[in-house]
Formats: sequence, C-alpha cells, structure tokens
Amino acid sequence: MNGNAGITALALVGMPGGGKSTVGRQLAKRLSWSFADSDALIEKRIGTSIRSFFEREGEKAFRELESSVVDELTLTTRLVIATGGGAVLKPENQQRLNTRCRVIYLHSSPEELYRRLRHDSSRPLLQVADPLAKLRELYQQRDPLYRRLAHFTVETGRPSVAALVNTVLMQLELAGEIDPTLTPSPVDPSPGAPER
Repeated sequence: MNGNAGITALALVGMPGGGKSTVGRQLAKRLSWSFADSDALIEKRIGTSIRSFFEREGEKAFRELESSVVDELTLTTRLVIATGGGAVLKPENQQRLNTRCRVIYLHSSPEELYRRLRHDSSRPLLQVADPLAKLRELYQQRDPLYRRLAHFTVETGRPSVAALVNTVLMQLELAGEIDPTLTPSPVDPSPGAPER
C-alpha cells in the first residue's frame, strides 16, 4: 500500500512551541515520507532569521511570504508539513491546508507552552514584557481557527514524542487514512527501547 491508503500530505498546525517540527520529523520517518518545516524553509529563502525579517519588514510581509510557501508545500505529495503557528491566520492558507492535506492540530495550553518557551528568544511574537499573557492572547485568537481547520486534534500534554507520533498514526489508521502496518499495536511495539 506504499504506506499511504488515501492521504497525500499531512500538515501539523498549532501554537508556537507545540512540537510541530519535532513530531512532524518523526511522523515523516515512520511514514517514509519527506518532511518540511515552513518556517525553516522561509529562513533559508530570506537568508536571515524570521525574527530579524519581522523586525525589518513587519508581520504583513512575513505572512505574504509564508502564504506562498504554504501554497507550494501543500501541492507536494508524500510530505509531512510543520506549519508556522500563525499560518492559519490567512483564509487562503486555511483553504489550501484543509483541502490539500489531512490537518492535525497539536493542542497545548498557553501554560504548557510558556513552560517550554520561556527561555526561547527566537520567536518574534513572544519578545514582550509578559510572554504568558501574549501566549494566552494568541491562543484565544488561534485555537478556534486550528479546531475548525483540523481533521484530527491531539493533546500534547506531557507524553513523549514517540507517544504523540503513535497517537497521530492511530487516529489516521482508525479513519482509514493510512496503512495499518504503520501504526503500533496496543502493546508497546518495542519493549525496552528508549522513548526519545
């Protein structure tokens, strides 16, 4: 079945720091697909960090660039895409992601995200006096968009990356989207193997 019963691409959406790149990379490995991180691709193209591009050109210019990258990536098959946290803000991105991919929302609370990101200086939207308040504001704005867009929602909580990948694969299998041989059996698939 070539590892794929029906879907041609997967897109992970969610808040900054929700684990989209880490989970996406492992998911792609399990599916024997390619992996793309839209933010990393943008940085490669602009030759600088998103943070400095944001400071120099502003958010509007960044969102335009992000939109063209999302358009390009969602046309690629056998690809797992980790989107930027704000990619869902533009209606054209929502439409492309929802119709061209199976969208998985990695849901994390603002408090969980703050614990993970409080020392991260690379995220332009969080370089403010009160990052937790900013995360709560972003969450309030974006959570309904992620939920509306997603075909599947996975709670990140505190499980390991391997457990999250298994949860995503099981949801896809139950929906008849992927080859069942790619998902773990209910018993631990590799006793004694490290989780990360």
